[in-house]
Amino acid sequence: MKNKLNKELAVCGFSAVKTLEKNNPDKIRRLYFTQERAPLFGGLCKTLSKRKAPYNVVEPKELEKLSGSIHHQGVVAMIDEPHVDELTPQIINSFIANKEHTILLDRVGNANNLGAIVRSAAFFGIKNIIIPNDEAQSSITTSSYRVAEGGMEFVNIYSTSSILKLLKAVEGKMVRVGTDLSARKNVSEIHNFVAVKPALIILGNEEHGISESVRKNCDELVIIPFFGMKTGKASPVESLNVAQAASIILYELRNK
Repeated sequence: MKNKLNKELAVCGFSAVKTLEKNNPDKIRRLYFTQERAPLFGGLCKTLSKRKAPYNVVEPKELEKLSGSIHHQGVVAMIDEPHVDELTPQIINSFIANKEHTILLDRVGNANNLGAIVRSAAFFGIKNIIIPNDEAQSSITTSSYRVAEGGMEFVNIYSTSSILKLLKAVEGKMVRVGTDLSARKNVSEIHNFVAVKPALIILGNEEHGISESVRKNCDELVIIPFFGMKTGKASPVESLNVAQAASIILYELRNK
């Protein structure tokens, strides 16, 4: 939940706040926790006290009010509202030079899905995620921070004003891999595509997948086959949730 007046974002969830404490404690402007959680944040309180940043024991209802969620898990840290840096040619060139696989989201609108993708990216060592400047795309929120379970501290999120321009800019320099239900190549083949060049993994909107214009600008399209595909049996569901799909794709990408 954002505090627009103070330009703050509430970070809630035990794992999210503890990871923030360990890796970026200076981000925390204020801290609130229940009496039950108090013994677990003694060290952080000492750190905050040294720079005269406030911390308080409060009731769960107050945490719910601060975070806008019942899933606060007994602690809320207020940080500066995150700024998503605009992607630049220099940043793109660094991805290419360092052979860094990167995720591009094509209007993934659910904050929980964004958080889950960030968590998977951090788990598999993918440092960069690009999101479009689009109202249909979720950005960094309290929910995404919580669901990421601390992953936000290990991932860089950039924005782009045009997915198509980005795809054109990396043509021939990164392997543009999209997910598509009509694709003929199995996701298990993905590591074959990136033997020389880093991958730009494109994940699509929850309802429609990647857009047609994006699809046309991919070098490779892959599908995650359902269990009965080899036997000809129908699947009870058409596809996986985008966050679940991301985990499988990133596993295959790293499974060399």
